Amino acid sequence: MKGDRVEIVVDAGDTTRIYEVVATRAGRRVEISTGRGVVEVVEVTRTGVPVRTARFMAGRVLALVEHPAAPVSGAADPVAG
Repeated sequence: MKGDRVEIVVDAGDTTRIYEVVATRAGRRVEISTGRGVVEVVEVTRTGVPVRTARFMAGRVLALVEHPAAPVSGAADPVAG
């Protein structure tokens, strides 16, 4: 869903760097996976085809912040019941 966004804060030695991976079109989403010392953030289409990939050394990642897409205005709110 357009609006999915992930911020990655990375230790770059004497400073920190912030990277963003954003779902650029409607229907796309951002997925995160971790394994073997690598954090991988991927923008994928509805069918699961990767569009963009960002890889970071897990030891250098300070923070990983997920910002989900805003709820659709016409959808029923499950919390309101």
